[in-house]
Amino acid sequence: MARVRLSVAERREELLRAAIGQIEERGVAAVRIADVASSLGVSNALVLYHFSTKEKLVAAAFTYAAEDDLAQLRKLLGRRTTALRRLRSAVRWYAPTGQAKGWRLWIEGWAASLREPALQEVTRELDKQWKAAIAEVIAQGVAAGEFRCPDPAASALRLTALLDGLAVQLTSYPGAVSRARAQEWADEALARELGLGAGTLSAQER
Repeated sequence: MARVRLSVAERREELLRAAIGQIEERGVAAVRIADVASSLGVSNALVLYHFSTKEKLVAAAFTYAAEDDLAQLRKLLGRRTTALRRLRSAVRWYAPTGQAKGWRLWIEGWAASLREPALQEVTRELDKQWKAAIAEVIAQGVAAGEFRCPDPAASALRLTALLDGLAVQLTSYPGAVSRARAQEWADEALARELGLGAGTLSAQER
């Protein structure tokens, strides 16, 4: 059966999704242009037409994944509800116990970015935008009198650092910490950063 003819934008998106799948399965170092092409039943030349090198394909794939995650974050933080509810939704989605990023992908990205400047820029920008978005909603909650936080930017950094660290533990070392315990720690950290008691957070989220 002949393949459906795609637009340039649709073809690029198809290739980027395939690249993400291959990176998650094989790792950045091992993935090849041929792997991405084979997964879609297309030629290597087609992949190279859209992305002239593996490095450009990998950087574009991570950029695509980052934009997708940031769009979901903005959707959660832009809801018409309290800052506390928005923050908890975002933290639960971001946390390794939820359905946020494919954590294997991002752990691969962090490792590869130590050697790939273009990829380092992608992961740095994603990290910066996540922290800025979380800090902005914390500041909104403070202004609305929902909770207290003297330094929203520092709180956002501590929260995301904890969640990133838990993601590494859960993804790389199965059994090191249970998902239930990781979620409990994430909730406790959020309550602490907002000057709330652990029980207060659960009560306000009902």
